[in-house]
Amino acid sequence: QVQLVESGGGLVQAGGSLRLSCAASGRSFSAYAMGWFRQAPGKEREFVAGLSRSGESTNYGDSVKGRVTMSRDNAKNTVFLQMSSLKPEDTAVYFCAAKRMLVFSAYAPISSDEYTYWGQGTQVTVSS
Repeated sequence: QVQLVESGGGLVQAGGSLRLSCAASGRSFSAYAMGWFRQAPGKEREFVAGLSRSGESTNYGDSVKGRVTMSRDNAKNTVFLQMSSLKPEDTAVYFCAAKRMLVFSAYAPISSDEYTYWGQGTQVTVSS
């Protein structure tokens, strides 16, 4: 089992950058594929980024592709989401998620249904 805590959210002007962090507690962090999702008021949860257990593969949502980069530091049990060229429509609560992978894999899940563990979220607000 793993517990996830997001941080790094805040208020930023359009065009600015933020780096979100997700710290995981528990054992075997390197066995998990990780993901970022977001949810804006009145909207469904949206896939932002996924990173494989192996760290080799990433997937990005169409609305953020080219503007975000997801990475992991297994020594620190942490994943990051570097966001740049932020837009007001990026305003949302951002959630970190984890999926335990039984084999060493380059699979980076994109569906929220695939993830088992979720953090509480961190608010990102982009002003125009």
